[in-house]
Amino acid sequence: MSANLAATVLGTPDPPELADFYRELLDWVEVSRDPTWVRLRHPERERPGLSFQLETDHVAPTWPQRPDTQQMQAHLDIEVDDLDAETQRAVGLGATVESHQPQPDGVRVMRDPHGHVFCLFLAGY
Repeated sequence: MSANLAATVLGTPDPPELADFYRELLDWVEVSRDPTWVRLRHPERERPGLSFQLETDHVAPTWPQRPDTQQMQAHLDIEVDDLDAETQRAVGLGATVESHQPQPDGVRVMRDPHGHVFCLFLAGY
């Protein structure tokens, strides 16, 4: 028996909208879409993919974490060649830069338009 990671799934109140953000950010292709579920993949690889499922009661995590708040259970790390340029591109697509940046160089903590935390990082970080 073998096991392979097929996809990461993000819950969101609007799967098509959030999928559009990540499709543009990653330059990935859409595999399927309906109002409750959207699936993306790299244009040259089937897996792993990134999917978005409807969660009408989604609550964005607190960053940095604090007791008695919604905790971040996972986040996406996205490697980039130019941290400043990709940060600006992500902001142009609807992301925000977090004020708390625990690593001053090479990593940028951000939020997507629905509040999920993700990091842009340079190779080696």
